[in-house]
Amino acid sequence: MEKQRVIVIGGGAAGFFGAIAAAHATPNAIVTLYEAGPECLAKVRISGGGRCNVTHHCFEPSQLVQNYPRGGKALRGAFSRFQPQDTVDWYRNHGVKLKTEADGRMFPVTDDSATIVDCLIKTALKAGIIIKTRSPVKQVSATEPGFLVGLKEGNVKCDRILLATGSSPQGHRIAKSLGHTIEPPVPSLFTFTIKDAALRQRSGLSMDPVEVKLKLPGQKKPLSQTGPVLITHWGLSGPAVLKLSAWGARALHEQKYQGTVLINWLPQLTQDNVRALLQTAREEGGKRAIANHNPTPAPKRLWTYFVQRAQIDPQAQWTTLSNKAINKLTQELCQGEYSLQGKGVFKEEFVTCGGVRLKEINFKTMESRLCPGLFFAGEILDIDGITGGFNFQSAWTTGWLAGHGINSSHL
Repeated sequence: MEKQRVIVIGGGAAGFFGAIAAAHATPNAIVTLYEAGPECLAKVRISGGGRCNVTHHCFEPSQLVQNYPRGGKALRGAFSRFQPQDTVDWYRNHGVKLKTEADGRMFPVTDDSATIVDCLIKTALKAGIIIKTRSPVKQVSATEPGFLVGLKEGNVKCDRILLATGSSPQGHRIAKSLGHTIEPPVPSLFTFTIKDAALRQRSGLSMDPVEVKLKLPGQKKPLSQTGPVLITHWGLSGPAVLKLSAWGARALHEQKYQGTVLINWLPQLTQDNVRALLQTAREEGGKRAIANHNPTPAPKRLWTYFVQRAQIDPQAQWTTLSNKAINKLTQELCQGEYSLQGKGVFKEEFVTCGGVRLKEINFKTMESRLCPGLFFAGEILDIDGITGGFNFQSAWTTGWLAGHGINSSHL
């Protein structure tokens, strides 16, 4: 029987997982993986602060898809075939045990991303996969049958191709040349730039929970997220802000990252509760300075910031606080208004939304509906998840499905 030639373009998480799945599902295939850079799995190595947030402890597909601003609907069926529990089992079967942290993120017990990188490379080599680094693919042409892959040293023929090039523009160009539509890539998962010097002076302080709303011109209803918020030397970060950036990625890009951020620092209380809390503090605070008697769970330095923002002297006595001032402070605590004036990046874990249009892909096999024998996996697709291991999970799932799809595909 003639050996099937499979080429995987892209040596990241999805490319490796897809290559391994293809080699296992089709033992007679010759699988070759081409990576443009000097080393494979570079993003895996630096992810999660060097610990690699492999997946998330969410084993119910209907809940899991709610963590994907784009692609959740398409992934619903995909996760019924390969989900985080399957990822945990796969790594355990290959000698890597994962652990769950309090927020649901899952890491290798070694707390070292090299454990994941070594496991994938070792498994790939054991499966007979040929790995070629510093091998950028210039172009791909569909032929009858199969494909012609253009490399710097010449052309190579193959029967099947898995495109797993992440957000690389070259990957998008190849997909487009084979008939696919590319949704324009824009940043997702980023921090908010707030040009408020007094706020930035509180860099390093955090609160949890905080409700953050994003109001953009022309938007009927503000986007909202609740969770921890971290004050940074450029503005705001933390899970609530990062999630908001992901859900609002396209709208924010269109508005050039300008808008209004509304913050409820005490979402566990109603506005009336907060007002009553401050009135009680006035009765009990007596002649103490407002700065020294903080009735809220906010850190003291953040409390004085709220007081100053409400145009109240922090050294004034509680007894001198008028009802008008209490209303102003209540407003700052429950509906503080901040001007969004740009975006930062989220560490090295830069994520984009955009990529190959999902309607053009068969999500049972990850095969192109437009070009038989062409498969996709990972971030090249218009799929992105919020922070917490969700982007890696979509890479493992689409890679696994593509690898098995290559086996079942008939040209």
